[in-house]
Amino acid sequence: MTATDIEIAEVLGELNQMAPAGYALGIHIQYTTPRFMFQTYKKEWLDYYSQNGLVMVDPMVLWGFENTGFARWSSLTDDTGVLEKAASYGMHYGIVYATDVGPTRTIGGFARSDREFTDSEAKLMGAAVDKIHLATAKQSALPPETAAQLRKMSVMVTHPGS
Repeated sequence: MTATDIEIAEVLGELNQMAPAGYALGIHIQYTTPRFMFQTYKKEWLDYYSQNGLVMVDPMVLWGFENTGFARWSSLTDDTGVLEKAASYGMHYGIVYATDVGPTRTIGGFARSDREFTDSEAKLMGAAVDKIHLATAKQSALPPETAAQLRKMSVMVTHPGS
């Protein structure tokens, strides 16, 4: 592992601690496809979300494509009931954070089951996302082994035991 790999792994670990009910982080989204994707939500939720094509109507995704900074899930318009359904999987509170430094956008959703995130927690998560976004900004400048390790970490985080 390179120093960049270790730094990114550490930041992902910090996000995991800050979002005990899980997170989804799409890094360097171009059009609608992220270069890297990390998800720690429960597998049952990820399966339900995928099987029902919720990315197309997810208020976090919609907000993240139109805004930067953070918003609480409780402040988002959820006409299709995505966040209500997420709550049935234990994700009662959350924030969305988006950044668009450079030509790409990174969007993350972070969840808790017990309480709203504080503003200071949201700012810490935003700083962590910014750090990952900037560390991976120029994939062509990343050593091939680093890009490969990031893809491997993405699979390991999203599908533990795979």
